[in-house]
Amino acid sequence: MKTKLAYGAGDMGAGITATLLAFSLLFFLTKVAGLSPGMAGAIVAIGKISDAINDPIIGVMSDRTRSRWGRRHSWILMGSLPFGLFFFLQWLVPNLSPWGLFWYYILISIFFNLAFTAVNLPYTALTAEISQDFNERTSLNSFRFTFSIVGSILALLLEILIKGVIENPIQQYWVLGLACAVISVLPLYWCVWGTEERFDPNTQTKPLPILAQLKIAVSNRPFLYVIGIYFCSWLAFQLTAANLRFFVIKWMEYDGDTWIALTVQAVAIVMLFVWTAVSERVGKRMVYFLGMSVWIVAQGGLFFLQPGQVAGLYFLSVISGVGVATAYLVPWSMLPDVIELDELKTGERREGVFYAIMVFLQKMGLALGIFLVGQALEASGFISPPPGEPIPNQPAAALWAIRVIIGPLPTVILLIGLLLAYFYPISREVHAEILLKLREKRLGEETSTRQAPPQMDVIDEP
Repeated sequence: MKTKLAYGAGDMGAGITATLLAFSLLFFLTKVAGLSPGMAGAIVAIGKISDAINDPIIGVMSDRTRSRWGRRHSWILMGSLPFGLFFFLQWLVPNLSPWGLFWYYILISIFFNLAFTAVNLPYTALTAEISQDFNERTSLNSFRFTFSIVGSILALLLEILIKGVIENPIQQYWVLGLACAVISVLPLYWCVWGTEERFDPNTQTKPLPILAQLKIAVSNRPFLYVIGIYFCSWLAFQLTAANLRFFVIKWMEYDGDTWIALTVQAVAIVMLFVWTAVSERVGKRMVYFLGMSVWIVAQGGLFFLQPGQVAGLYFLSVISGVGVATAYLVPWSMLPDVIELDELKTGERREGVFYAIMVFLQKMGLALGIFLVGQALEASGFISPPPGEPIPNQPAAALWAIRVIIGPLPTVILLIGLLLAYFYPISREVHAEILLKLREKRLGEETSTRQAPPQMDVIDEP
């Protein structure tokens, strides 16, 4: 339990930062900083595209790191302070021209994503090293995402509290950014000192080039299903999160946008443990089917809501939370099983490479979601307010775009993820067979090493 709590705490900062970036960044850049939706979406997209270079490099480097602090822990310790600092800097509004602000936020986004990768990628790779048990890994991830969602809820509650105390929107967000930056960094130290890396040097990764390692990873067919499932789930979530404030405030004519986000996250945190228990009985893939089916119904229903139907909005938010929990839980629980299949085939463990691709997809889901929302609003004639001013009334085309982005578009993406889950090949029984073959293989290697005759020097005689 102590290990699970410490491990879970390591994702609290990621939950806080990811939630504010998903729910508030586009809103902040347009309403508070005064940028157009197109510029705001481009800022996030450019930052994430540059980040595509970081993930595989840091993944491979963390696999190869040798330090008295551990190959994962040393990266978390090194990146924690820059992670908090650059997150805080994202919520400032310097006295610059619109193009000056554009380049400022791009630079901060690039540096923040680098620090985020240095912390979060080695952290996520710990899952495969802490336990090899099929169900225990699901339990570990339930603790991880419990802390992540607690962080999300805390960030949203702080936003409500700060907005109730501070009137100036610019001041609201820099105070919120500072508070969340501090709270995000501290649990990382709990994680480092409360978990133990169990690295077997006999499974050390060979120093292959990064592209060669990526090629090996993507040649793993079950892994392709996992990243497809995860990307569809995360992209649907990010499209909804980035557009939620505009949908609730301008279409539903309701000021409780933060309470809607809190409802989804609160239900998800309860359902994490429910789905973990169900997974032990029916398996991860069936849990994903059940959760996604509920979420698809809720997501599609948002499109049909009319202004003022707040009770229906909360009802669909509750149902969404039931499905969102499986999007958090299942893909990350599948990933360690895929890594062991790779070890069985290649004889090496490449957690850093596999987790790098997953973290990259998480970021790309966030970037693509915000970018698509920003570009769609720009194309539909969305009217950006002056910095700090309320959002003005929007044309019918912009309201229609807001509804399509939050309803039909995520629904289609979730259906694609559901189809991929249907063909995912690693069941509980298949995973047990993989572990059995791995044990036999390791035992055979140890036996052959012990029985190998000692090497003799050979002297050539005349």
